[in-house]
Amino acid sequence: MPKIIRMKSFVTILFVFAALTVNAQKKFKSLEAAMVESVQQFNGDIGFYVEDLVSGKAIMYHADTIFPTASVVKVPILAGIMDKIEKGEFNYHQKLTYRDSLLYEGEDILGSFKDGEKIEISKVIMLMLTTSDNTASLWLQSLAGSGTTINELMNGLGLTHTRVNSRTPGREANRTQYGWGQTTPAEMAKLFKMIYRGEVISREASEKMIRLLGRNYWDEEGLSAVPAGVFVASKNGAVNASRSEVMIVNGKRPYIFSIFTKNNKDQSWEPTNEAWTLTRKLSAMVWNYFAQ
Repeated sequence: MPKIIRMKSFVTILFVFAALTVNAQKKFKSLEAAMVESVQQFNGDIGFYVEDLVSGKAIMYHADTIFPTASVVKVPILAGIMDKIEKGEFNYHQKLTYRDSLLYEGEDILGSFKDGEKIEISKVIMLMLTTSDNTASLWLQSLAGSGTTINELMNGLGLTHTRVNSRTPGREANRTQYGWGQTTPAEMAKLFKMIYRGEVISREASEKMIRLLGRNYWDEEGLSAVPAGVFVASKNGAVNASRSEVMIVNGKRPYIFSIFTKNNKDQSWEPTNEAWTLTRKLSAMVWNYFAQ
């Protein structure tokens, strides 16, 4: 009799587990359907990638299409400069000397420095990621060995479409088409995931990169859908006809959300911009699903 009871209990557990699994699959499919439906009327080209970092399940929509990175290219640059630090070619707190020749015209903080001023390389990295300072980014790109060296590093990580184009010999045509850099939603998500799992350069270097990516000043688009108390490592980018954002959200159930656009009809810089509005909407949908 006890054996029969145990068997019935086991069957019941299997039944409940199967029912929960089917329900979870239905909810994930519903999220996918809702996201795809939401982008159908977008006036431009869009691709996104969502991955459940626990189960590995993913949602892909034009996720292997190449898009401009805009400032998201600063993540490969980060990997490039951290590789140099890991190899002992630079020290993380080493002081650098700013020169006026480094200036990239714009509203950057570093560009307001006087010629000859000193700044730690760690702070240049912070400015590149936190405020998306272009002068800092181009300086670090050069220190990392140029786009050529960074692209070799990306290729070694199995990223065949993620490339730095600007100031990189042989990539002039790509720069004309995509700008500073290029990637796909899936590949940039993969790079973030590898960093998150300690697989880029070394575990120590990856952990430092995650901390640095968790200090994003630009938090009013996709990031705005995530509660302030949840850790997020992210980077976004924007030029007139392209807006993008990638994030790893370490919430109740960790996930990646990567979204890129190009050929956007709406090239405004107001919060109501179509791509930004859609990014906020999709990010909220993904957060609400994983927060359940």
